[in-house]
Amino acid sequence: MSSPTGPASGLPVRMPRPRQPGRHRRPEPVAAPENAPALVLAVPGVPSTATRSLAEEVVSIARSELPGLDARIGYLDGTEDATTTSFPEFPSLQSVLAHAAAERTARFEQARAAGAEVAEPDGPVAVVVPLLAGPDNALMRRVRQAVMDSRAPAELTDVLGPHPLLAEALHVRLSEAGLARADRARLFTVATAADGIVLATVGGEEAVQAAGITGMLLAARLAVPVMAAALDQEGAIANMAEELRGSGSTQLALAPYLIGPEIDAGLLDAAAKEAGCSVAESLGAYPAIGKLALSKYTTALGIAPQQPSGAPVH
Repeated sequence: MSSPTGPASGLPVRMPRPRQPGRHRRPEPVAAPENAPALVLAVPGVPSTATRSLAEEVVSIARSELPGLDARIGYLDGTEDATTTSFPEFPSLQSVLAHAAAERTARFEQARAAGAEVAEPDGPVAVVVPLLAGPDNALMRRVRQAVMDSRAPAELTDVLGPHPLLAEALHVRLSEAGLARADRARLFTVATAADGIVLATVGGEEAVQAAGITGMLLAARLAVPVMAAALDQEGAIANMAEELRGSGSTQLALAPYLIGPEIDAGLLDAAAKEAGCSVAESLGAYPAIGKLALSKYTTALGIAPQQPSGAPVH
């Protein structure tokens, strides 16, 4: 039996593990500050169970990286109703922001009614992060309008890319489809590996230029040419495929520089068929997406958890 002051004689004493000094010391875990604004993921496209599952996985990744994070999902084409007791299945971005603002006001009024000395709430009630890999002016205009219409004090971040982690995600999706080696450092071949990649994006010329930056990072990983083209410009994917063939590539792959909800899947399949390319899956809920969404949030608030970085190029 143990005495009030410690274990009985003869029993081992568990001592606290000493903290590792220097650069090998693990960083202290960072948690979301109390009453921090919500991270609201702005999801484009037609709401569906598949879209919701993807968005929920993205915010789950963000929560795992920053314990205590209040993360919510708002749909650009969701239901605009934040007044009912039963919240909509697919709430609009505007509704989610209005709801977050109403919650903060209610907390303040409740605390003041209880006699607590509390300051009037200020600062953003939410940080809105668009679920977009690259710039899309049409979609971003809709996101900004929803933020304005909500009348909630919210801060809007930029899109997720370009970033080395997105090049990593594209590499993984290509390797999963058997269109690229998983690791150039390992001496094995993939019979179906592409020798030219068309990076498909949406959002016009600005989106193509931004995708091209990530494309250069992907080209460095795969040691094959990578060229970006817009899905929403008729014939652009097929024309880029012909350009790659003209420069010597014979086995092409289409890599969507897209998370998924922002396009109709049929558009991607049709472009791949027209260009004669095999096609990889969209980025989806690859872990990098959740990490980049969180990075946008923490940067906006000046919180400094460990910043996401790209995996080393093999």
